[in-house]
Amino acid sequence: MTTAIRLEVARVGASLFARGYVHATAGNISARVEGGNLITPTDACLGFLDPAQLAFVDDAGIQHSGARASKTLALHRAIYAAEPAAHCVIHSHSTHLVALTLAGAWSAADVLPPITPYFVMKVGHVPLVGYRRPGDPEVAKTVAALIAAGRQHGTPIRAVLLDRLGPVVWHESPAAAMAVLEELEETAKLWLLSDPKPAPLNEQQIAELRTQFGAHW
Repeated sequence: MTTAIRLEVARVGASLFARGYVHATAGNISARVEGGNLITPTDACLGFLDPAQLAFVDDAGIQHSGARASKTLALHRAIYAAEPAAHCVIHSHSTHLVALTLAGAWSAADVLPPITPYFVMKVGHVPLVGYRRPGDPEVAKTVAALIAAGRQHGTPIRAVLLDRLGPVVWHESPAAAMAVLEELEETAKLWLLSDPKPAPLNEQQIAELRTQFGAHW
């Protein structure tokens, strides 16, 4: 099973790289496995991952194998601890989402308005996390608190946007997490390219998505 997950992480990394969702050595991917997590090495290019070199870090945070783990390890571990349903975490520096933080997010609680049904259904609320240097452990604490708050309010989240650094998304598998990232980045692109800005879906339209598709908005 671990071999299959290693191959899937590498496949997702290569797919994101080939389509421009990640570039150079920016971004990282991890997966929950028995006894701990696999995570991409620090400064690795996601387009050319060696599955055997993914770092294995146990539940205590101790690395046992692979190349040196990504500097964002603490953030990934915090997400897994806060969200039992998460089995993959992806962080990227996707162009339009980073641009959104530079231009100004819609709000701190929702970086984008609910402008499409699939954004509401597949992504949901995405809070903005204020700027801190890459790998700062305070980010892990902030994201864990946001996950807890979303659950408490009945609107669980599966993504945050780090100011000037890009999105962090999580889901039940690498493929599912990749789909969240894609929908989030494409919605940011639509928002930034629209002039004038479109009106958000109204409450009646969002309520229908809740009823028909279980959207958490």
